[in-house]
Amino acid sequence: MAAISKKMCMIGDFGVGKTSLIRRFIEREFSDQYLSTVGVKISRKTVEVERVNTTEIVTVQLLIWDLEGHTKFKAIAPSYLQGASGALVVADLTRQETLERLPEHIKLFSSVNAKGSVIVALNKSDLVEEDKIAKLNDLSKEVIDSLPTAKERVLATYSTSAKTGVHVDEIFHELAARMIR
Repeated sequence: MAAISKKMCMIGDFGVGKTSLIRRFIEREFSDQYLSTVGVKISRKTVEVERVNTTEIVTVQLLIWDLEGHTKFKAIAPSYLQGASGALVVADLTRQETLERLPEHIKLFSSVNAKGSVIVALNKSDLVEEDKIAKLNDLSKEVIDSLPTAKERVLATYSTSAKTGVHVDEIFHELAARMIR
């Protein structure tokens, strides 16, 4: 059976770990070296996921668009977001301002893709103490819930670590399963 091809976007401020999450998911590697994405970088990975509310296994070719996180990019971002079925919106648990900008990113994605699904990844959990992660998770939920459409768009929020791999496969697989429903 042929694979279903689906576009997903990685959205978030610069330096939150979007590229590192992709690299951990696709290549099973991590690097401490920071390389800023310029414009967009497209990666591919084929995964098998269970179709939502069934037991059917479907092969999905993910086209993962890694979007630049700088504010000067915001004007052209909508053209890169078009046609995406889902987005991973990423924040850095060590930088509160990235958590506070989550609604901006969700709103931008939703304005271009009214039916798209979103998963929020609170990245760099390996750098934060366990009890503080729970508080930051609560803060991010409050921030996201301040956006009227967020309840229907945001499927889940995960604390992730590109370095250790915690919840990395889950965010990509859950979004892939939702995008083929």
